[in-house]
Amino acid sequence: MFEVYRDTAYGGQYRVVYFTELQDHNKETEINRAMSGEHFVDGFLRNFGKDDAKAVIGEMLERLNRGERISPEDFLRTLGEHMASSEGA
Repeated sequence: MFEVYRDTAYGGQYRVVYFTELQDHNKETEINRAMSGEHFVDGFLRNFGKDDAKAVIGEMLERLNRGERISPEDFLRTLGEHMASSEGA
């Protein structure tokens, strides 16, 4: 599971947190940071091709942080085949 949020405390940058990859040493900090931010989009990624999905998310974050307007629906549509269905998540 991932969440993209806008970090309202530190410059308004869009960030992503991959909840399933958090370790004990950073879990609380990263969750608190995401919870205090402005939610943009979330979802589940397929295990197969997860690195490719992360690359797509990274590119989308760069575009958002440059000021490009992207809707949450367009963000998820761009991820397309990388998204897991709710039944398979």
